[in-house]
Amino acid sequence: MSAQIRIVEVGPRDGLQNEARALDPAARIDLIQRLAATGLSCIEAGALVSPARVPQMAATTEVLAGLDLAGPRRFPVLVPNLQGLAAARAAGARDIAVFGAASETFSRHNIGCDIATSLKRFEAVVDAALDAGMRVRGYVSCVVGCPYEGEIAPQQVADVAGALYTMGCEEISLGDTIGAGTPGSILAMLDAVGRNVPMAQLAGHYHDTRGMAIANIYASIEAGVRCFDASVGGLGGCPYAPGASGNVATEEVVWLLAGLGYRTGIDLDRLIDTAWHICRLVGREPQSKLAQCMRRPPA
Repeated sequence: MSAQIRIVEVGPRDGLQNEARALDPAARIDLIQRLAATGLSCIEAGALVSPARVPQMAATTEVLAGLDLAGPRRFPVLVPNLQGLAAARAAGARDIAVFGAASETFSRHNIGCDIATSLKRFEAVVDAALDAGMRVRGYVSCVVGCPYEGEIAPQQVADVAGALYTMGCEEISLGDTIGAGTPGSILAMLDAVGRNVPMAQLAGHYHDTRGMAIANIYASIEAGVRCFDASVGGLGGCPYAPGASGNVATEEVVWLLAGLGYRTGIDLDRLIDTAWHICRLVGREPQSKLAQCMRRPPA
């Protein structure tokens, strides 16, 4: 197949932020370097948020200091406001992400304000980041369902995604935060969002709470999406989404893409070894069925 599909590895951020066992910066740097060695080209390095709210992401600037930020790989960090952006710039980050929601209630729980306020805040961050020559990604949470409001209308997602795209986010990642989506609901959401944002600028971020993430990725590929977020070993969840389990496992996305004829340039064996390594550090086994059936726990 000629079209390329890109994977954004979110394990060091979205994967670790919901784990009970927090890792020190050295262990997080080591994880990122192992992921880079598999061939992954875009790896989230962390989040510049309050350690009181997400203690697992404390010392993200120290993590950035241990990475080759001038090299070909991209190491984006999440920033909630101008203060976070200033910290990202001081640490040498070239890529940031802002994170909104299609649910008013989730927005208040996650970032402490309603959607309209969040978008106004993000506009200032995006403007400043673009002026500084940084690349900006936008996240939209709860694109199918919300732990507080239930089903989310596709137009709500389209409105938020369109606002982020208009303010200058180069890519919009659509997060099924509680893993409520099925191919039908995902396609309905993509149809609505695609009227506001070009399909080439969309990414799928599908949690696997109900085992539907791989099916949703396949449906999204058929709809024209060419970028997907994934987390090594299926790590992850959201501190502000009760019951949400991990992201789709990166190794399972690589396996799917290989079966469809896409070349990712990612070493699957090394990726599975990394899944076992990081899951051992956080005190559990990988959620990934592929990692389990190709079991190679590290020594």
